[in-house]
Amino acid sequence: MLGASRSAASRSCYRMSTRRGKQWQGRRGMNTSQRSVKEAKSRAGTGNIEVVEGTGEGSGGFSMMPRGPVSWPALGLVAVVAASAVSYYKIERERRLEEAMGKIVSTGKPAIGGPWSLIDLDGNLVTNRTFEGKWTLLYFGFARCPDICPSEMVKIGKVMDTLKAKYPSLHGQIQPIFVSVDPARDSLKALKEYGKDFHPSYVFLTGSPEQVQQMAKKYRVYVSKADETEDGDYLVDHSIVVYFHDDTGDLSDCFTQSMRPSDVVEKVVERMTFVPSY
Repeated sequence: MLGASRSAASRSCYRMSTRRGKQWQGRRGMNTSQRSVKEAKSRAGTGNIEVVEGTGEGSGGFSMMPRGPVSWPALGLVAVVAASAVSYYKIERERRLEEAMGKIVSTGKPAIGGPWSLIDLDGNLVTNRTFEGKWTLLYFGFARCPDICPSEMVKIGKVMDTLKAKYPSLHGQIQPIFVSVDPARDSLKALKEYGKDFHPSYVFLTGSPEQVQQMAKKYRVYVSKADETEDGDYLVDHSIVVYFHDDTGDLSDCFTQSMRPSDVVEKVVERMTFVPSY
């Protein structure tokens, strides 16, 4: 029963990581549908055009349909309704993915995770076996991330503080880990400076591009350069998932960006205090 639960978690995490990766292909928090609405609103000012949601088979987006005279308030109302529909769709999809955690029954070993080796901020070799005996909260990000990474890092910090206050015996068994997906720029010095802004319990890891790529592949983490400028600066699009492992290193659960700190605490406590029935 416990093996089935872990395998179910790994399959759900796989879908979350790949789907979140696809969402990141939109511009920094704006998916394709949202950009279409924004472009439509801009173009609507050039003539008598109404923005309507596609309803035909295979439409899946928005279209520009010439009509008669349309007032600005009407255009604004249509745009607001369309944007709200897109936002609701995203929230509902994530909710259903999270509910699927406990509904998938399967057997076999987890399809996510596996052996890996990186280095810590002191240059010491760290592997997946280093944390055996600890439950881990694993997050992939990069130091120059302007918004998403800091938000997720702060959230996990709040989770740790809540666990310390309400469940001190569990708090001491958990280790948060940050793995850089931008090893070319995230030097040990850069990560040390970055780490000063977050919870002191974090362990920061990096490695060669090959090491990071291999680990990201094992966790099905989507990673891609984005918004590269002429001077070589760039952002990194990546999956937004926190992987929760048990004290043997097996994947126990995963947490999405939409989850609040209280939601994560509830799941962590549930997983750590679960007693399987045989």
